[in-house]
Amino acid sequence: MGIDVNYKKFVLVLKDELGNAFGVLNAFTAFSEIYVDDMWVDSSCRGKGYGRKLLQELENHFEGKGFNNINLVTSAFNAPEFYKKCGFSVEFVRENKVNPKLTKTFFIKYFKNERQTQGILKPHE
Repeated sequence: MGIDVNYKKFVLVLKDELGNAFGVLNAFTAFSEIYVDDMWVDSSCRGKGYGRKLLQELENHFEGKGFNNINLVTSAFNAPEFYKKCGFSVEFVRENKVNPKLTKTFFIKYFKNERQTQGILKPHE
């Protein structure tokens, strides 16, 4: 089919000077996209820019490497406005009519690079 699954899991970790983790971002690549599985910043460190730093490091690492976009999903109770401030756009919302706090917002952020090479198998010569 000419498509490469390109599935790779990875983790970004923020640690203090003693080596204790206080921020973690779990993600994976698939085809031409990066999917954020989970992001956590310790409650004592929130509001200090560490979540933004994790997302920025993710973007910096993959920018210019042929990927199309970064995807993530969050619930209404998990501060969707934060992701908008980080440059993500709402792709769609899946409303939970029974418990609105569990309404899901699907976000996307496109890379600026125009050449997409990930997820495409190279022809054999």
